[in-house]
Amino acid sequence: MHDPENETDSVDATASTQTATVPLSLAGSRLDVIAATLFPDFSRSKLSDWIKSGRLTVNGTTARPRDTLTGGESLVLEVQLDTQTHALPQDIPIDVLYEDADLFVVNKPAGLVVHPGAGNPDGTLVNALLFRDPTLAQLPRAGIVHRLDKDTSGVMVVARSMPALNKLVEMLAARDVHRQYLAVVVGALVSGGTADAPIDRHPRDRLRMTVREDGRHAVTHYRLRERFRAHTLLECRLETGRTHQIRVHMQFARHPIVGDPLYGSALRLPKNATDDLVAQLRGFKRQALHAEVLAFEHPVHGGEIRCEAPVPEDMKALIAALRDDTEEFEARDCRR
Repeated sequence: MHDPENETDSVDATASTQTATVPLSLAGSRLDVIAATLFPDFSRSKLSDWIKSGRLTVNGTTARPRDTLTGGESLVLEVQLDTQTHALPQDIPIDVLYEDADLFVVNKPAGLVVHPGAGNPDGTLVNALLFRDPTLAQLPRAGIVHRLDKDTSGVMVVARSMPALNKLVEMLAARDVHRQYLAVVVGALVSGGTADAPIDRHPRDRLRMTVREDGRHAVTHYRLRERFRAHTLLECRLETGRTHQIRVHMQFARHPIVGDPLYGSALRLPKNATDDLVAQLRGFKRQALHAEVLAFEHPVHGGEIRCEAPVPEDMKALIAALRDDTEEFEARDCRR
């Protein structure tokens, strides 16, 4: 016996036609509400447009978004995926740490902008991703669900399907994605801590963010990974994901990130520093910040995804110079 209450139709986000039967549990609800429940890959506004244009039919006939259904109706959706991203594909090498039909996890190098924009019309991560998978043009923001600053290196996840994109956005909002960074900061910290300070746009400098009472809730946890004479290697974990969050919070804690052009401090050299350390600190012209680990439940089929991006060579050299300088200083001190 046919039981619409227990019937669920599989939905393939790449198909041109999708079907579903309205369960009795949704009887009495509006068509646009039911459609949003049965076709969760698409926004309610997009589904409403498709209802109005006749691309989503009820028992083979057109209907209105506000029409109520009684349960058991057959819905047919003719999916029309418009181009959402108009950037051009470009053959730019990218380091892919993981991929399947629903997502990419990539290791973004420092210096690569994520999105095309003013001053960066091309040569971005989006251009590179579109070359690798042209169908990303059908997704909002080409599947980008979170960003890294231009000069921050490390791991990022990119959706390749609407179900993955919607779920990843939801997971990020719910703080269900583990995001762990490495940062070299000014000052020899004695312990870790938590920066819990709201962040928003700077009132006068629109390129900068700042801590302000009326800002958006922002929390960064940090702990010591390695301590040097006048600097510290920190492991930072994002609880929220505001623009420039770690950079702003470390400046607010009076331990700005080494090399940060927006939030950094004057160059600080330890007394009698080695020549190598002096050269490394003077030559490090970007924020010493690296997205090291990204871990989350797969947004479509479940199962843990954990990807780690190796520390880039410039940060490795900086850390090595800080370590050597500290060891040499301690050796000199022991010989006294």
